[in-house]
Amino acid sequence: MRIGIFGGAFNPPHKGHVQAAETAVRQYMIDLLIVIPTGTSPHKALPTGSPSPEKRFIMTKNAFAGSDTAYVSDMEIFSRDSNYTIDTVKKIKQKYPDAELHLLVGTDMFDTLDTWKDSDILLKEVTPVLLPRNVINISSSEIRELLPLRKGREFLSKSNYAYIIKHRLYQAKPDWDWLRECAHSMLSPLRIPHVDACETEALRLAKRWDVDPDDAREAAILHDITKKLDFSQNMCIIAEHGVEIEKLGDHEEKLLHSITGALLAKSEFGVSDNVSEAIMWHTTGKAGMSMLEKVIYIADYVESTRDFPGVEALRRVAYDNIDEAMIIGLEMTINDLRSRGISPNKTTYDALYDLRKH
Repeated sequence: MRIGIFGGAFNPPHKGHVQAAETAVRQYMIDLLIVIPTGTSPHKALPTGSPSPEKRFIMTKNAFAGSDTAYVSDMEIFSRDSNYTIDTVKKIKQKYPDAELHLLVGTDMFDTLDTWKDSDILLKEVTPVLLPRNVINISSSEIRELLPLRKGREFLSKSNYAYIIKHRLYQAKPDWDWLRECAHSMLSPLRIPHVDACETEALRLAKRWDVDPDDAREAAILHDITKKLDFSQNMCIIAEHGVEIEKLGDHEEKLLHSITGALLAKSEFGVSDNVSEAIMWHTTGKAGMSMLEKVIYIADYVESTRDFPGVEALRRVAYDNIDEAMIIGLEMTINDLRSRGISPNKTTYDALYDLRKH
């Protein structure tokens, strides 16, 4: 039996790791590839801000999930001791005494093998295998630099990119096309034009009112992600997140999507508190709204697909005096609900009162 041993920080694991390992497996007819994320490295400390060992282990498992020969081991990742390759090899040798061991290493590591701990013993136990270079030419450090710039997605598995964004590892920010695709997949087709138009309007308003455009864009893209869910589905999300809400009237059930949208935006897409709050209040408003919250409320109200009496005038006001636009929008909402025999939500009255007193 031929066993390949492939260790590394995998910080993060990427397609280059997987392709190089798969190529080596084919070339050397390896039966089992043991992938070993390092825990405490005796050679080099992990960069500041690196994910926890648990998260790197999960990502490594995700990266190699499609391999028929790979097994991701936790033998080093959860160890508190310094992990020398010779010690790891001895453990594998004990479990597979008759196996032929091949150590997969990159060029930089290959050139320094003779400096490793007990290298003479190590090289008697394993056959070094130089990882092929005709694969994706990217390093983990380069990917870490790309992720905060909303780049680098193509070098990662779909599951790992989603995991990195969910936990905002490496200070990652989501690729806009990816975030939009995710949001669209959660929407009914008829709602997509509204959400796209809301994104465009939010960016314009953000520029006008000196709001972080990235925050405005994330909030606009994600603000309706739970809109198509029914009452029971929304309540399940609320219960899963341990949130308590006041009893709602039948006419207020449609307000739930603001709460659940904010919860999922934070738990699944790792948005900031500012963005989550903007999503939370985009339907009812509230007293003491931030400028970002006002931008999302108004963008949702006046985006280009909206067509109701007074919308054109409201759009103009929004770029001249956003507080006045908020007052007009809240009053229109209250009057519309009353005309249909519906009592407006208390937070809407609170928002209107707060704006009027200023």
